[in-house]
Amino acid sequence: MKKDDLIELTIEDLGVDGEGIGKVDGMAIFVKDAVPGDRVQAKVMKMKKSYGYARLMQVLDPSPERTESRCAFARQCGGCQLQAMTYEAQLDFKAKKVWNHLIRIGSLTDLAKPEIIGMDDPWRYRNKAQFPFGTDKEGNPVTGFYAARSHNIIPCTECWLGVEENKVILEKILDHLKTYHISTYDEVSGKGLLRHVLIRKGFTTGEVMVCLILNGRTMPKLTELVDSLREVPGMTSITINVNTKNTNVIMGTEMIFVWGQDYITDYIGNIKYQISPLSFYQVNPVQTEVLYGKAMEFAAMTGKERVIDAYCGTGTIGIIASRNARDVIGVELNRDAIRDARMNARENKIRNVRFVPGDAGWFMEGMAAGEKVDVVLMDPPRAGSDRKFLHSLLSLSPEKIVYVSCNPETLARDLAYLTKRDYLVKKMQPVDMFPVTDSVEVVCLLENRRTRPGKRNGG
Repeated sequence: MKKDDLIELTIEDLGVDGEGIGKVDGMAIFVKDAVPGDRVQAKVMKMKKSYGYARLMQVLDPSPERTESRCAFARQCGGCQLQAMTYEAQLDFKAKKVWNHLIRIGSLTDLAKPEIIGMDDPWRYRNKAQFPFGTDKEGNPVTGFYAARSHNIIPCTECWLGVEENKVILEKILDHLKTYHISTYDEVSGKGLLRHVLIRKGFTTGEVMVCLILNGRTMPKLTELVDSLREVPGMTSITINVNTKNTNVIMGTEMIFVWGQDYITDYIGNIKYQISPLSFYQVNPVQTEVLYGKAMEFAAMTGKERVIDAYCGTGTIGIIASRNARDVIGVELNRDAIRDARMNARENKIRNVRFVPGDAGWFMEGMAAGEKVDVVLMDPPRAGSDRKFLHSLLSLSPEKIVYVSCNPETLARDLAYLTKRDYLVKKMQPVDMFPVTDSVEVVCLLENRRTRPGKRNGG
């Protein structure tokens, strides 16, 4: 086989990123947008020694697990890897993905195969979206999503994962750019004004936020744009984020208040949270309640425990935990998130939690000399935890660790490190936080071998 050859193959499995896998002459061929059970025609794009990549050209015989994509741009866009699969097949794929990583990387062969918790309705679940802006070949401003593995914008104002307000807001901003001939950012030259637009919505409160990410500090005719955006039901916050660096990082550090207030609010359960443009907040509020509820079930606190919430963000899980703990300490590098976390605690009249800006690993290292912690809650970024943090965790030696992860591969790596030392994985639960994508969230309970009941003397 060589580049541009047309081949026929049956898809037998899925790769970790959701691409179909079939074999031709014993060689594995990866075909994006193909579903297990499909018989397809594909065009070879790249060949390696023992595997290759091909583009789906035609589905010759569709799989029972194949379904019609709801979005016309699903194959072009890099956001939805699994839209051609039935939701039941998506859940099965994600459960297997978690299981395979835990066995292959984590060597956790004693765990029962997980059942995943899915959604009743796997659409319109995202409360946050960031839209890049650019210019088409005719010089018109466009927005949408990047094509897979590129920074080429697919013009589209409708995303079935996001809220309906997104389309209205984006079309208002595009009209403003056209009317007043306002430039969009060009990554090559580093010139142009509007880079991205961040939109957030509180699902319980209905409050809407718009943040304009600019290569500058203001926009021409900004008052007119604000007046237009204020027509959107629920509009609560309009701000500017300044990012003048020639970088792929979406947001800068400087915020400029424009209209309304500089945050929105939302609820998880009966706890109210303040969310600013720069702060972390889970994008799927429905499944966040499920995920954190499972984390609290695993922690099984009695009201006597001292808890650390590492990577605490805006304090969501730490504040929930405070209802069943003696006291909680949240630690987070992002100072804007810490500010929001403190405000959230005050707003909910919670007095047994405090939030500390800084590196969680260093903070725990400083505590390890004499202070006792019963439970550590940790929700690290996709890269997982570094060895310094894990070493600090072992030095602190809490009775329980509740690990929330958005990346089963780095979760398995970190669990392998912890289980070779003092900890046992007792429970694990995948939750589908991101339907139609290849991502999955997992919560794990680890217990300390040395402090488990009946095991306090080195057993």
